[in-house]
Amino acid sequence: MKSLLTGLLASGLVLGGISSVQAIGLEAAVGCWLQNPGGSIAYKSAIVNDSIDLDGDSGYDNELRLMARVNIDMPLIIPNVVAMATPMEFSGRGNKNLDFSFGDISFRGGVPFDSKIVLDHYDVGLYYGVPLLETATLNTLRVDFGINVRLLKVEAEVSQNTLGKEDSVAETFILPMGYLAVQVTPIEALAFTVEVRGLAYSGNHYYDLIARARYTITGPVFVAAGWRVEDVKISEKDIEAKLDFSGPFAEFGLNF
Repeated sequence: MKSLLTGLLASGLVLGGISSVQAIGLEAAVGCWLQNPGGSIAYKSAIVNDSIDLDGDSGYDNELRLMARVNIDMPLIIPNVVAMATPMEFSGRGNKNLDFSFGDISFRGGVPFDSKIVLDHYDVGLYYGVPLLETATLNTLRVDFGINVRLLKVEAEVSQNTLGKEDSVAETFILPMGYLAVQVTPIEALAFTVEVRGLAYSGNHYYDLIARARYTITGPVFVAAGWRVEDVKISEKDIEAKLDFSGPFAEFGLNF
């Protein structure tokens, strides 16, 4: 995970070194997101009580996780590129009043259980800006649209060690999503951006909203802060999940 985040930033620095020669624009940032989990997840669920409630049953706390991104503005008609890495993991000790099942194992109600959920996701997107909009608005408004592919790695495990009970699931999903971003730059040093990635199909959906304020400190160096919200509903591969994550984030980066 750390190597991937480092790789994203290293790629950004290399591209930044040649951006002036190749007419390539670059923005690379690394930061932290305070993730507040909500919703529920079940595996091979037969009844409602089989779902594990992330708000109540699981004993999960908010988690501060690294995140990294690179945006590359390409010349001429070549599509622009955005890449992003978002690690996500929660673990804790919880309790349910009634018996419940996870996978092929029945767990006893009233006995504490340990659980862990991982939802790491990695994005690569291709996008274009609305032609001539920046020129017409004197570089104060930019609108980008395109496609995004998200690799979502889902892992979940539940155990009652005192009773020798344990089961887990690990699946990978490749999700094509739409991408839309709007950036307003009232002054040269300050920019406000909203990014939306979304997918809906067959009762499933995945929405990811990022609102960001970026301030340039000096030269290419900037800091940014904002709010991120994800809303996920998955009913595939025996996984039933209705999840939401939200919280503030902060970034440090370079813009060439």
